[in-house]
Amino acid sequence: MEWVEVHGLRIAFERAGAGPPVVLLHGGLADHREWSAQQALADGFTVVTWDAPGCGRSSDPPTSFRMADYADVLAGFVEDLALGRPHVVGLSFGATLALALQRRAPGVARTLVLASAYAGWAGSLPPEEVTQRLSVARRLLGRPPTELAESFVETLFADAAAPGLVESVREMLLDLHPSGARTMLEAMAECDLREGLDRIDVPTLLVHGELDVRSPLRVAEELQSSIPGSTLRVLPGVGHQCNIEAADSFTDVVRTFLHARDGE
Repeated sequence: MEWVEVHGLRIAFERAGAGPPVVLLHGGLADHREWSAQQALADGFTVVTWDAPGCGRSSDPPTSFRMADYADVLAGFVEDLALGRPHVVGLSFGATLALALQRRAPGVARTLVLASAYAGWAGSLPPEEVTQRLSVARRLLGRPPTELAESFVETLFADAAAPGLVESVREMLLDLHPSGARTMLEAMAECDLREGLDRIDVPTLLVHGELDVRSPLRVAEELQSSIPGSTLRVLPGVGHQCNIEAADSFTDVVRTFLHARDGE
């Protein structure tokens, strides 16, 4: 892995391939390994996968960090790596972060790909569900990592998902940073990015699993109706972790979208 210091935080990342830059933003409690299947994009792009602050091999942020702070670090990360205007692909928390980046630094992203997305939990879920998710997560973060990993992974895949895929994500979740995870979840719980969605002016693709129970399909439909010119692709029979559960289809959809935008 490589490292760069951004706003006083040590950020770990991997870089592969050559061509137009693509930054992959993982979901909550995960790290760069979530994008293993999408390394196939390195056949035509420079693929950069980071560990967000508080995840993987990156430093934990202050407990006061909120989505705007993550977005500022991401903007600094892109600048420090001299990536110009990269395509930005985010999943779940990473998709919310991509939207926050677009709000905080609208000149950074060339395009947005929002997978299993939210406009923040507060922006996409009923208040009582946000409260329940945060309460359960706080309780589990005080217990052995196996309990949180088991509880969380159950909501990420459709029932028919291959056991090996589920196990790979469970193992990744066992490496979470308790402090970083708490900060990340609290940032998601408070975040509401609905205002300004109608001002997004970069090409935007939404990719969503048909059977997603964490971010139900209605959330993607609401985002698609709010973001001018955006396109929604629904992957049948899969859940929240659609980039893993339908890896080939997901990668093909993203590759086609990115190539089309680079040709404009």
